[in-house]
Amino acid sequence: MKRSRMNEQDGWPEGLAVGATRIGRRCNSYDECVAFYRDVVGLPLVYRSSEKGPDGFRVAIFGLPGTAATFELVEALEPVPVDRHEELVLYFAGGPARDVVAGRIADAGYEPVRQYRYWELNEAVTFADPDGRELVLAPWVFGEEPPPMRKRPDPSGTAGD
Repeated sequence: MKRSRMNEQDGWPEGLAVGATRIGRRCNSYDECVAFYRDVVGLPLVYRSSEKGPDGFRVAIFGLPGTAATFELVEALEPVPVDRHEELVLYFAGGPARDVVAGRIADAGYEPVRQYRYWELNEAVTFADPDGRELVLAPWVFGEEPPPMRKRPDPSGTAGD
């Protein structure tokens, strides 16, 4: 079987005609998480079930932006373990754009949490959502520009990751 490989020169692999992408996450605190991402973070809510669907849970879908990439919160029917590394990373075009959202989250009573060193070195700000999963606000656009640590001179002479 031939495997598809992708690099910057080739673009998207031929024969993998994906039209949109959705990432789903089960929530222990469904209503609180929906309110956090909608009202505090400001993600556009593109769909929310008004009642439990055929599988017994409610869903909320946020555009990241629009609907080509979406983030779905699914009401957990039983407690689910939370891993802080289940990050949602939002990349912003610079520190001022990141700071608008970080300020809105802080104004709602949330404080930044201890973050991985990578995010610290790259000037990100990390918050925990109501379930304890991390929301990382990064001040550069992944794939369009290097992260801040790669823009700074490296006194050791080695390139940063």
